[in-house]
Amino acid sequence: MEPDTLTPSTAGVFGTAANLLEALWTVGAWAAANAWWLTLITALSMAGWEVLQQHLASRALSERTCVELVPTGQFTPGEEEIWRQGMQLIRAAGSGPWWTPRRARTLRVRLRADGSQPLAYRIEAPASAHALLTRTPLGPRVKVSTVPPVADKGRTHVVRAVLTLHGKPGSSLREVPLDPDPLQPLVDAVAGIRAELGDLAEVCVDLSPAPRWQLAVHRMRIMQRARAEARREAAHEARWTGTEPAGGWTGALGNLLDPAQWRNSGRSPVLMPPRPQRVNRDQALGKFAENAGLMRVQILVRCASNTTGRAEQRLALINAAMDVYAGGSRIGTRGLSAGPWRIGPDRWPWRPRFDDQWATGLMRPAAGGWARIDELGGLLKPPTASARIPVVQAQLPTYEVGRDLLPQGWYAGPDGRERLLATAEDETLFEVQSGKAGWGKTSRAQVHAVASAHNGRGLAFVDPHGDSFGDVARYLAHDDIAPRVRLVDLTVHSPDAMIACWNLLDMTGQVRPYEVTAAVTDAIATALGWSDLTGPRALTILTKAVEALVAVNTTAVAAGSGAEEHQATLLQVRPLLTDKEFRHLVLNVLDEEARRWWLTSFPDLPREALLTVLNPLDRLAANPALRAFLGCPVSGYDIRRAMDEGHVVWICPPGTGPTDRLLISLLVRDFLRAGLSRRDLPERDRRPFRLYLDELISLDGAGSTIAEITEQLRKFGCRLHGMTQLLDRLSGPTRTALLQNASCLSTTAGSAAAIGQITGEWGGKVTVEDVAELDRWWHYASFTAAGKRIGPLLVRGPSLADVFDNLARPGRTKTLLHTAHTNTGARPLHVRLTQATGQTDTVRAFLTTLPATAAGDAENTEGQYA
Repeated sequence: MEPDTLTPSTAGVFGTAANLLEALWTVGAWAAANAWWLTLITALSMAGWEVLQQHLASRALSERTCVELVPTGQFTPGEEEIWRQGMQLIRAAGSGPWWTPRRARTLRVRLRADGSQPLAYRIEAPASAHALLTRTPLGPRVKVSTVPPVADKGRTHVVRAVLTLHGKPGSSLREVPLDPDPLQPLVDAVAGIRAELGDLAEVCVDLSPAPRWQLAVHRMRIMQRARAEARREAAHEARWTGTEPAGGWTGALGNLLDPAQWRNSGRSPVLMPPRPQRVNRDQALGKFAENAGLMRVQILVRCASNTTGRAEQRLALINAAMDVYAGGSRIGTRGLSAGPWRIGPDRWPWRPRFDDQWATGLMRPAAGGWARIDELGGLLKPPTASARIPVVQAQLPTYEVGRDLLPQGWYAGPDGRERLLATAEDETLFEVQSGKAGWGKTSRAQVHAVASAHNGRGLAFVDPHGDSFGDVARYLAHDDIAPRVRLVDLTVHSPDAMIACWNLLDMTGQVRPYEVTAAVTDAIATALGWSDLTGPRALTILTKAVEALVAVNTTAVAAGSGAEEHQATLLQVRPLLTDKEFRHLVLNVLDEEARRWWLTSFPDLPREALLTVLNPLDRLAANPALRAFLGCPVSGYDIRRAMDEGHVVWICPPGTGPTDRLLISLLVRDFLRAGLSRRDLPERDRRPFRLYLDELISLDGAGSTIAEITEQLRKFGCRLHGMTQLLDRLSGPTRTALLQNASCLSTTAGSAAAIGQITGEWGGKVTVEDVAELDRWWHYASFTAAGKRIGPLLVRGPSLADVFDNLARPGRTKTLLHTAHTNTGARPLHVRLTQATGQTDTVRAFLTTLPATAAGDAENTEGQYA
């Protein structure tokens, strides 16, 4: 074929190409001639597309669901659980209608501190992800609840910040261990939030699935940078080794074409420049090497306050808290700082953009806004059990006199500010204090009691030492409290000392005889350990004796005209059982059924059976103070009336010996009886009443009475506070019931065995070693507020002088003492003793005045069996 000859097919190809070029030239000429119109149409199209995207994004972001995650005190997630949580969050972020724009496929983790709780953890996501979010993979120790969106009031000072990841592309944040909690620096940063100053701090972590095309472009750029870096390193090495050709590639080409260089080639070796090293893909891409767990992230921070400077201070602390993640990359602030000026989201034109993202959750991450789940695992879960969570004002308020609060202890927050924690009266039901003698248990209970008295509440404080009333008297000597104060001091010895009276068989009130009989018999039998198995005969004798004396008292009270002074007491059990004449007179007032036992069964009882009943009563009567207290007819001490009228009763038993424990058992059992008797009152009329039992070991002789108080009296408005040095010296039922129902639990330093029973209730949050090293007056304590247990917390025990110094009235203590004795009808000890000694004759004289026929018939009938 000739060179200038073209085949038909070749000519056709050239023709087609020429036509295509001509068409392209025509289109280009037309485009150039209509450039302004094309630009306008393109701009309008792009603007329309952006408007549509914004409309769809706004619509999608307006349909959101909010859940709050509340962990228990034992929440300890593992890495696998956090990974699953992160994957679930990424999937939830990508849910929504098909038309949702990429920028609106977001999920927000909101960490918020406003003083209502230390750090609230919320998740805000598309509404279609609600079912997914309510089933958290973090386990049953995290409670998930649906909550309304956050509604904030305006604050005077607001600062904003956008945080992003800074570092070499592909580098990762530091791998932060889960113990201690990665959130601990953030918790500490917001610990000083004060709601009364309008403080607020919020950190919003917005997550979005990583778009594949963006990820591909990002990977390509990273690989390009890595290869360029490899080439630069190779060139740098060539310069150092002298193998770099002069003049670059042109010089190298000239050397190859120069014959002189060929002739010298045999004399010296040719040195080839080093080749760039091959780039390792996984090493260069780093965290971008795999798709799983990769997400887009933007972190928005906003702090506010009504006080100048506090918002800025809080923002600085939050920025510092993010340093825990600093490694190959770090979390830092976007923007510039020039001296005192910050160029960023607080200034125009960036502020409207920030406010839009904050309000809607719109995703506009920075170039470095890429992260993996394991990098931000600490932010993808609520605080764990290893976090030291501070206590805020909304959980345990600061004590103020008269606010119906009970002071618990001085607590120093993470910011160093110390305040007196308090719990609500109505939520403080039962309390147990354990620890060394003289380390502040009684002092703390005294502070409780004084605070309760100033709150207008009723209480009874049983102090076997007998010196606590002198400590609290100056703080109770107020006009509104003194009329309610009652003092029962059984430690007296002087004949002129004032002493009250308590007749267990007193029928002057509106009481039922069978209830009094059952209560007294049950109290004595419980204190002495009698039952149908261990002491059936003694129990029967005591029951019949008390029943007979109650009948006498019922008759005396019914007689009126001061006849209540003729009532029998517990000390008349001896003449009833041993004095035939006195017994005949008593039978005169019994009904036929009650009299039958005395006439048919009593004569057959051996004398030894009577001694079992008489010996404990004789021990009580041997103490002059107890004889005076128990042997007079009309009671000045009435615990049921104290409950109903809100009295402040101080009871000082004579000691802690066997006889004293019998008396205390009677007092504690009577408290149980009085509490149960309040079932005749509507629930709204049952005034709360507290019983403080110091030296609980010496008071635990009442069998299971203390356990029954904690188990049964809550619904009747009764509360119990117990103090003891050693819990293991309490009876099993008492110890178990106290720990089971304690709304407040505290301990000072002590032996490891004693401390362990308390720390065991706290699930390992505080160790025995921690408690053993406490100084004097310091406690670890847990409290109940709003139905939740708070603590254990390290608190310094309050003292009366610390809390109530401005309420002290030392000049009025004598007046208060006189009033307290007057309120109980106290009389000098010698007067009471005289009356108690002659009470048997008083009762005998009264019974003699009754109709002789019935008495004579009874005497003659019994004579057949005497």
